[in-house]
Parts: sequence; structure tokens; C-alpha cells
Amino acid sequence: PNTSFSSLSSGQVPTMMEKEQGRPLAPASERPSSDDEEMTLHLKKLRRKKCIKCCGCIAAFLVIEIIVVIILIFTVFRVKDPIIKMNGVTIDKIDLVNGTTLRRGSNMSLTADVSVKNPNVASFKYRNTTTTLYYRGTVIGEARGPPGQSKARRTMRMNVTVDIITDRLVSNPNLESDLKSGLLTMSSFTRLGGRVNMLKLIKKHVTVKMNCTMTVNISSHEIQEQKCKRKVKL
Repeated sequence: PNTSFSSLSSGQVPTMMEKEQGRPLAPASERPSSDDEEMTLHLKKLRRKKCIKCCGCIAAFLVIEIIVVIILIFTVFRVKDPIIKMNGVTIDKIDLVNGTTLRRGSNMSLTADVSVKNPNVASFKYRNTTTTLYYRGTVIGEARGPPGQSKARRTMRMNVTVDIITDRLVSNPNLESDLKSGLLTMSSFTRLGGRVNMLKLIKKHVTVKMNCTMTVNISSHEIQEQKCKRKVKL
């Protein structure tokens, strides 16, 4: 009986071991390690910092650019008033009787040397210049100058010829005494309109008005005395 039991037991044991070895192993559960999580968080923080730095640099650059533009507008690019000046007056034609009386119906013209000074860093384009001449409050002539351009920080000179209406001049009772004195006091009004263009960004329309009172020496045809007042409208 003992022999049969041992043989039976020895025959069953290998069979159970084979069954145990044949079973598949259960897969191990995959869990991310704590090191990987820390690395991911660190990379996210780095990206966020880079983004903040980039945005800060762009914002600072824009602020600096705006400040520079504002400073330039109020200093270098500030539109300054163009200056008109009457440099001289020449009487081209004058027909006098006995050297003291102006002949009626005769032709008389006067040429005014006018300069336009542009103190701006950009050119000043102006339209037709209008000059009206007065003698003791009466209009005796009017002239129009051609349009032109005064370059940056330059002075443009032009000659404006005024044809005098002699009948209006002769009809004034003060003319004979003024001619005898050798001095003729007249006044003029000049209007000049144009535009200053700064880098095609800043455009300013400018109108310059100038009133002048001058005393002209009839013999030398030169200005003896002159007083001018300017008014600029931007």
C-alpha cells in the first residue's frame, strides 16, 4: 500500500508544476514616475517664463518707440512758422512831369524782392503768392507770385512785379507833396499759403500773412524804412 501511494503522489506532482509554469504572468501596472512629472512641470514653467519675457520685451520696445516719436514730434518735427521778408522794392517805370508830378495814364511798375525762409526739417510747398499794394489806404496795385517750394532750412527768394494803377495814385491829393520830398510811403499786404510735409506722416497747412509799411526813396529806388508784422495760422 505504501508503495502505491508514493508512486501515485510522485506521478501527480510534476503535472501540477507544469500547470503552474504554463500560466501567463499578469502584466505589471504602468505608473509614471515622480521624476517624469517634475520634469514636465519644470518645462512648462520654463516655457511660461520665456513667453512672459518675450511679451515684456515687445511691450518695452513699443513704449520706447512711442516715447521717441512723441519727443521728435515736439522737438525736431515740430512745425515752425515760415518767415516772409520784404528785402527791397525797385520802381521800374515812373513818368514824372518836371520831376515832381506823375503823368496821368502813364505806366508804372514796382518790383518787390520777397524771401521765404523755411526753418523746418521738411520742405514747405506754397501756392500762389498774393501781394496787394496800398498808398494811404487806397489799393494802387496787386500782383500774384508763382507757386514754389522752399527746401528744408533754406531761404527761397522771388521777385514780385506789381503794376501800379496810376490814376488812383494821381487822384490822391498827398502825392505831389510826397514826390517833392523824394520819399513815397506805401504799405503792402502779402498772403502765402502752403503745406509742410514731415516724412509723409505729419502734414500741416500753413497760412502766412504779412503787413508792411515802407518808405521808398524815389531817387535811389531803395527802401528807406520798413516795418512788417507777420501772422501765421497753422
